[in-house]
Amino acid sequence: MTSPQHNSVTPPGTALGRRDFLRLAALFGAGSTLAAQGQAPLSVPPAKNVVENPDAIPLRRLGRADVRISALGCGGHHLGDFDNVDDAIHLVQEAVDGGITFFDNCWEYWNGKTENLLGRALQGRRDKVFVMTKVCTHGRSARLAMEMLEASLRRLQTDHLDLWQIHGVVYDNDPELAYAKGGVLEALDKAKRQGKTRFVGFTGHKDPAIHLRMIQMGYGFDTVQMPLNPFDANFFSFEKSVLPEANRRGIAVLGMKSMGGTAAAVKKGIVKAEELLRYAMSLPVATTISGMDSFKVLRENLKVAQNFQPLSPADMEELRRRCATVAADGRFEPYKVSLKFDNQMTRMPHGFPIDKEEKEVQDMFQKANGGWEPVGV
Repeated sequence: MTSPQHNSVTPPGTALGRRDFLRLAALFGAGSTLAAQGQAPLSVPPAKNVVENPDAIPLRRLGRADVRISALGCGGHHLGDFDNVDDAIHLVQEAVDGGITFFDNCWEYWNGKTENLLGRALQGRRDKVFVMTKVCTHGRSARLAMEMLEASLRRLQTDHLDLWQIHGVVYDNDPELAYAKGGVLEALDKAKRQGKTRFVGFTGHKDPAIHLRMIQMGYGFDTVQMPLNPFDANFFSFEKSVLPEANRRGIAVLGMKSMGGTAAAVKKGIVKAEELLRYAMSLPVATTISGMDSFKVLRENLKVAQNFQPLSPADMEELRRRCATVAADGRFEPYKVSLKFDNQMTRMPHGFPIDKEEKEVQDMFQKANGGWEPVGV
């Protein structure tokens, strides 16, 4: 079953015009290509780069790989919400000190700002953590993906990623575009060969059927990222369909949106934040990635994760039952039923309209009007 907003691809520029599209895309690509082409493959560090602290957060195996990561991961998007750069940097550093080793990010989050922040925050700590970022071709070429990779490495101030994932696989034909000749999967292979990433995967939050097709078409993904919470268990469920298949194949599952993306159910008193996080972390996943926009949220999450004890099967089922009556229309999972969580750079290459009132889009237009040069489109 697919949601009604999935559409086939329209040539880029249908909605915006190609000149506008180029100018908007420019803010991501300017200065991104490093002089790394033609260099010898980089030496990728072994699994020892994840250091266990027995008094902190439990470590879990990354699928079939001989690598372990913290059961709680730090989301990247919320780093861009901080008004103070120093606060964003200090939050990352406190997270590392608290036992978090897995750090999420994305090439397009806040138009590159969050990768820059994470890169600055991890100086002197890179060997203690597992760094993931995402590539945002959204149906475009492997060549563009490699340019984006170079931009991400520069921003993150590192010569390699631990994990590189395809971002936002949310439209019906995204799997076919990824698998097409010259598509993004070729870039994943190339990045691995060159030693610029250790592992590869993909993400999405819209429809479990699309995730299953990406997996079943046969590429050997190391990871897959998806929303997992007790509301999901009752509506377009990734937990019931994708999670078992990924585990069966040895693909590491990275859970996200444990609070439904907005924590609206917590604010309405239906569930507690601790219950949602413990539910997500109790599933058979490698890590649960949580967005943390304040030190208060970080410290509350660390309290749950340190010396973590999973919920019992009976407690898990009770949470599912409690959420079932309000889960069926997706009100607490807006990323499945609305445009609210459709990153605008997923929509532009497909020719779909964008929300010009959205903060990141406004930032895009400001940077585009500032004279950025288009790269790789």
